[in-house]
Amino acid sequence: MNSSDYKIKLIRLEDLLKQLTTKGKLNKATHKELDQLSDQIQEYEEKNYPFKVESLKEMIELRMYQRKLKQKDLAEILGTTPSRISEILNGKRSLTLDLARGLYRKLNIDADLILQG
Repeated sequence: MNSSDYKIKLIRLEDLLKQLTTKGKLNKATHKELDQLSDQIQEYEEKNYPFKVESLKEMIELRMYQRKLKQKDLAEILGTTPSRISEILNGKRSLTLDLARGLYRKLNIDADLILQG
């Protein structure tokens, strides 16, 4: 996909989203088109506009933002306490093996980034 195709697909995606919000639903074919457009746009953006996360803390905070999680929610997902999450994010405590596994499995954080700490 080139830049022109990308712009055209973005416009079409916006149209479909307007339809969805106006009508409240889409037919199966239009819903499938919406999914395909979203995937194609995401692939193009990841390739052409990479988002570089510099640290594990930034990645955890990004995942929390994406999923609208508070530290309390993240602690529950990872099976720990909110204070432990706070200490990790503030650099006062290192990750345990269980928390590292949880970040990888439940938040889909790259293992290399977790190991770099």
